[in-house]
Amino acid sequence: MELTMNPTAIREQVSLTGLLARLGYQPAHNSGREILYRNVLHEDGKKPSLCVNDNLGMWYDHGTGKGGNVIDFGLAFWPGLEIKEVCGKLHEIMEQAIPAAVSILKPSRRKRHKTLIQPYYRVDKVCDLGKTPSIRLFLEKRGIWEEAQGILQEVHYHSVHAKLQPRQFFAAGHRNDSGSWQVRNKYFKGCLGNKGLTLLTGDSRRLCVFKDIFDYLSWKHDHPELPDSALIINSYSLLAAAIKTAMRYPAISVYFDHTPEGHQSLRQFITELPYAADGTPAFSGHHDYSEKRRTEARAAYEAQKPKDLFKNIEIPFIR
Repeated sequence: MELTMNPTAIREQVSLTGLLARLGYQPAHNSGREILYRNVLHEDGKKPSLCVNDNLGMWYDHGTGKGGNVIDFGLAFWPGLEIKEVCGKLHEIMEQAIPAAVSILKPSRRKRHKTLIQPYYRVDKVCDLGKTPSIRLFLEKRGIWEEAQGILQEVHYHSVHAKLQPRQFFAAGHRNDSGSWQVRNKYFKGCLGNKGLTLLTGDSRRLCVFKDIFDYLSWKHDHPELPDSALIINSYSLLAAAIKTAMRYPAISVYFDHTPEGHQSLRQFITELPYAADGTPAFSGHHDYSEKRRTEARAAYEAQKPKDLFKNIEIPFIR
């Protein structure tokens, strides 16, 4: 089957799994219908995020919130190229040698399966914290209820999908600099829309950098008197943009989590800005600053519980 540079032909003929194989990526998990890949469009951490359905020629990346066909993938994989250039690059790759174990072209007949669900959410209302008891309890258990005042809000939203019934959700959230909501509750952590950084302005000379808003609030609990500005990157895929934003501050401390991706991002940050300080010793022995604060809050709660005075008293049995 001859492959041309025509976009329609490329969409119809080029196999996403074959393309990924040619680019050097192997599946991390294969369920038969959907195949998961790791570290393709960004560093995934522990869980692979790129989901591919080759029968439909569709993909969706949970880390970036993007998805589409093979040309959409090319635009995401080579962000500096236009559609015409992407088609040319795909054509060039397809013309090269193909790994023996993988077919680069789709079979002419494809089975019909359910489409990949690409979640989309619509915000219903936003209100101050305290309206929904479960959100308050969630923040209290993490020891950041007081610190969250004026920074987080309650976000009530529902899912939108053509073939599924809408579901209602609520979470604690804040707007990122792209105007979308970063939300989190007991069961979900994500972004309702486009990912972006979150800059909380304070001292114009001092900046603290965190992966997550809960890490910042946990740090704020330990340093309530410090007026430092805070930059929450929300995703390690936005690291380059975070470094560019941080350049304007002469004093920087970085508090990324203790994961391979966190360590790599910290090294890159300090390589680009050598005067930046490694703040991770502040939560040594914990996954991140948020886990440190949650552990402390749990210990404080247990200490306040009334002790069972009769727990270790044995009462003899008498007939």
